[in-house]
Amino acid sequence: MSDVQKIRGGQILARAFKEKGVENTFTLAGGFCNPALEGFMECQMSVVNCPHEQVAGHLADGHTRVSRKPAVCLVGPEGFANAVPAMLEAWGERSPVIFVTGSSTLKRQGSGGFKEIDDVAIAAPLTKYSVQITDGERISEFVDRAWTAATTGYPGPVHLALPVDIMFSSFDEKAGRHERPFNRSDKPVPRAWPDPAALSHIMALINQSERPIIIGGHGVWWSKSESKLEAAATTLRIPVFNVPYNQKLLGEESEAYMGLADFHQYHPSKQAIHEADLILMVGCRLDNQMNFGNPPFIPEHSKLVCINGSHEELENNVGADVQLLSDPGAFFDALTTVSKTWSNWFDLQRERRGIWVNEWKTHIAEETATDLKEGRKMHPLQLGLDVQAEMADGDWLVFDGGNTHFWNEIGVNMAGWDGKKLGGIMHPGNYSLLGVGVAFALSAKNLNPNKNVVLITGDGAFLSGGLSIEAAFQEGLPIIVVVDNNGGLDCISQQQERLFANGQHFATDFRDIPFHAMFEGLGGHGELVTKREEFAPAMQRALASGKTACLNVKCRGVISPIVAATSDKRDKASIE
Repeated sequence: MSDVQKIRGGQILARAFKEKGVENTFTLAGGFCNPALEGFMECQMSVVNCPHEQVAGHLADGHTRVSRKPAVCLVGPEGFANAVPAMLEAWGERSPVIFVTGSSTLKRQGSGGFKEIDDVAIAAPLTKYSVQITDGERISEFVDRAWTAATTGYPGPVHLALPVDIMFSSFDEKAGRHERPFNRSDKPVPRAWPDPAALSHIMALINQSERPIIIGGHGVWWSKSESKLEAAATTLRIPVFNVPYNQKLLGEESEAYMGLADFHQYHPSKQAIHEADLILMVGCRLDNQMNFGNPPFIPEHSKLVCINGSHEELENNVGADVQLLSDPGAFFDALTTVSKTWSNWFDLQRERRGIWVNEWKTHIAEETATDLKEGRKMHPLQLGLDVQAEMADGDWLVFDGGNTHFWNEIGVNMAGWDGKKLGGIMHPGNYSLLGVGVAFALSAKNLNPNKNVVLITGDGAFLSGGLSIEAAFQEGLPIIVVVDNNGGLDCISQQQERLFANGQHFATDFRDIPFHAMFEGLGGHGELVTKREEFAPAMQRALASGKTACLNVKCRGVISPIVAATSDKRDKASIE
């Protein structure tokens, strides 16, 4: 009889993730996690050592969003505290990241053990599932439970805590595998199919409608249904809007895509939503961005229908007139059976989008002409448009910051109208967490190595997460970072100037930081750009360099429409 093979708990953990098909793990290597890292090494799994745990979390989140497959963030107990902001960002976008803590010893729990924190309790409100593994025999079981929680229903991040004494202890390599499920590999995610009677009622509402619109959200992306959305909307001529802060569902060049369902960033959406007699919200939440489904955002006369793939999502949408539990893809399949089309209504929204684009083109041309005449710095919208002008179809664009984010939302809609076909767009999610840009750009580059990836970041956003640029050099992932450098937290200072009685701003300025020189010092390419005419040649040189590059572009601060609206709103009300 052969001897039973013994391995450490951390190695069992790694093998369990290998069985699930995990392709990307991110960490800041620490002693508490060494057995797991040994296991990842033995399994020949990719592990990226990051300069900070928050960076590791954002990289795991970015890879998960692009690939729509869970990535792992592995940290120690104090590192878990550093990773909490990344957990918050993943929670806002319902990104199924697997966070793992190598935590303080179980044997002396509650006695002030080395680096002891209650990581399970801290993670609980920011995850779908947070648990401590207290028995090494059940490591594989809990990985399976966490994976299932992360990927099924309404997806989202999860957290596993593996105490250091279990991490280092030895167990039978087949520990816990004598019970079902014997096969713990990744399986297809269960989908909710619509109740025929409920679906029939909604189909009747659609057929009776004269002015329907679709607003798409998280659920469409995570169910991989965006191609079905585009096919149904294009065939039936139903205009599509996207929930703000969400992963883009359709490219801005798509005929069916009109813009964000945001009255300030894309004001034609107000006309469409207020005139619509039927609003189909698919994979969305009736949260603050949708004014919880209430007027004046969604009028009382409109029939509001929410279609969601899980009961959890439907619980967020109790304000809907009609609800349907259905996988978004299954609903879009049913939608294509409708024989009616809405060409005149669809064409009206296309016409309005064209007018909106032309108005912005006229405005930015006038602004840029004045910039040149008066020697002013570049307008941030002009910068965003100039960046896209140098990008090829299929390249990825990431933006990060306050006004930088919002101006580039406008810019991508304008460029998309003119036919720009980006490979993908990424940006901070529902919580507007600054500093994710570099990590998200690296994720896009790692998963799309043959495409250029450009990050447009505010200077404040880069200072929040710029340390992660070291991973670009370490991993050989050249990205282009364009810094919209206005010398401070411009989004906040502009709100202060509108709010403070003296009309000034306070505690929001930065010194003149040579971001380009920082990249040169790390071995990359860097250039300072102070005039618009310098930008295009500099961008071309950066792309041709093959290196991680920084263009430090001096721009002027211009308040974006949404920041102006938000500051007015906060000034008039004690709460949002």
